[in-house]
Amino acid sequence: MSSTVTTHPSLTAVSTQAAPAAIGPYSQAIKAGDLLFVSGCIPLVPSTMQIVQGGVVEQTEQALANLKAVVEASGSDVGRVVKTTVFLKDMEDFVTVNGIYAKFFGDHKPARSAVEVARLPKDVLFEIECIASLKN
Repeated sequence: MSSTVTTHPSLTAVSTQAAPAAIGPYSQAIKAGDLLFVSGCIPLVPSTMQIVQGGVVEQTEQALANLKAVVEASGSDVGRVVKTTVFLKDMEDFVTVNGIYAKFFGDHKPARSAVEVARLPKDVLFEIECIASLKN
């Protein structure tokens, strides 16, 4: 189930129960014109709001599933993702994450930045945000 709420005449918030609820004062995503700005997705299981069990593989897969759910709730799809930013707790996980990311996006290769950070929300190992097009 998804919903949209107009926050400003030119901005619309996107919300879906297929992805974890925001854990702070922000929206899962915002539509602005023909673009979608998706907030950072972490590996929370939507039904429990708990971090998925396992390590970086499971956390990366869950966060990407959450990203997909939000993008699709907006009316877009992951094939229209223009730019991602990946946040890693440990850059030693880059090769593993890169393989999961490549499988997730397939032949589509959005622009991307990947950075190691000191800490992520709920001490997760992986977070991803994106900008997607709402038009074909």
